[in-house]
Amino acid sequence: MSFTALRHRIIIATALLGCALGVWSPCAVADRLNDKVLNRPYSDMRRWHLGFSVGLNSFDYTFHHNGFVTEEGNTWFMEQPDLSPGFCVTGLFNLRLNDYFSLRVTPGMYFGNRIVRFIDTTNGEEAKQDIKSAYLVLPVDLKFASQRMRNIRPYMVGGVMPAVDVLKKKADYLRTKSTDFMVSVGFGCDIYLPYFKLIPELKFCFGLTDAIQHDRPDLVDDPLRTGVSNSVKKATTKMVVLSFYFE
Repeated sequence: MSFTALRHRIIIATALLGCALGVWSPCAVADRLNDKVLNRPYSDMRRWHLGFSVGLNSFDYTFHHNGFVTEEGNTWFMEQPDLSPGFCVTGLFNLRLNDYFSLRVTPGMYFGNRIVRFIDTTNGEEAKQDIKSAYLVLPVDLKFASQRMRNIRPYMVGGVMPAVDVLKKKADYLRTKSTDFMVSVGFGCDIYLPYFKLIPELKFCFGLTDAIQHDRPDLVDDPLRTGVSNSVKKATTKMVVLSFYFE
């Protein structure tokens, strides 16, 4: 091989290597930069966090009927045909347990209502009641988060939520109890922004206790409302909550 041919091959190989480096070097540099551009990289290492949330909710009932028949031979059936949106505001205290688990307490207020329809299955007569609630809640949740992926971190959450309805109850077809106890499960995602974390979360809550007050001496002189009230064996609360936490 002549010196001229060898020189040409060296020049061509050098040019190809230079082109390859020109293509791959920016990608490698970009990857290294992306690995370093992490918002709040040490925030999850803190022992505890504070924050707050705002969100939307929807209350629902699951009715269990007992087949009660009034003296007039009527049987009442209860349902909640539509869901009404409400809103909620809570505080946030998050205690880190380890790299994946944390304990979270989110006291706050849930506001909403339920429109319940009562149907007389004998003659088709109907009635309605708007049951408004303002729950003072104290959710306690165990949060399990995955590994952080750049600036997002999905998680699952589950726990319990005692609740107290602070609205005064009226003498209507149904009267709900002031206290309730629920279990909850949900999922969300930590989104790391430069100055705080934005955390959208969807949670489902299920009541464990009977929410209806059955002892109704105030309805003795009202056979219609007495018949409706006596027709429900049990009603449990269901709730869907969409929250946006700022931590």
